[in-house]
Amino acid sequence: MTTPEEILAAARERGQSGQFPYAGAVTPTEAHSLLLMAPKVKLVDVRTNAERDWVGRVLLPESQHLAVQWSLYPGGTPNPEFIWELNQVAASDDVLLFLCRSGVRSRHGAKLATEHGYANCFDILEGFEGDKDSHGHRKTVGGWCHAGMPWVGA
Repeated sequence: MTTPEEILAAARERGQSGQFPYAGAVTPTEAHSLLLMAPKVKLVDVRTNAERDWVGRVLLPESQHLAVQWSLYPGGTPNPEFIWELNQVAASDDVLLFLCRSGVRSRHGAKLATEHGYANCFDILEGFEGDKDSHGHRKTVGGWCHAGMPWVGA
């Protein structure tokens, strides 16, 4: 069994080799393992409330699943309260795993949080739904759902 320390070391190595402006990146499987094994690890779901309501949610205890929208629905405007909202639910020494639909907004969230004093920010690679397949569908190529991690549909 891989330890949380080993997972985080691998994630930090990805961060260094990719020159990420945050601590690193984890796979969906690594993220789930960390959430099960380490109490100070929290998943920050940066998708809109509408995405969580209509597409599905990560199945985790509420204390570990933080919902902080990167952008607002409708319209997709940036959430001006992103850091304030994060400050309400996370401590600066928590290990924060950022998740979005396909792995783009989560990177922005991890970067901004790092810039505001959160030292342990990691992107969850591939996001919740992953990239589109050849038919334009998600959840079939990469992502939290495709990896078989726990989630509940809308």
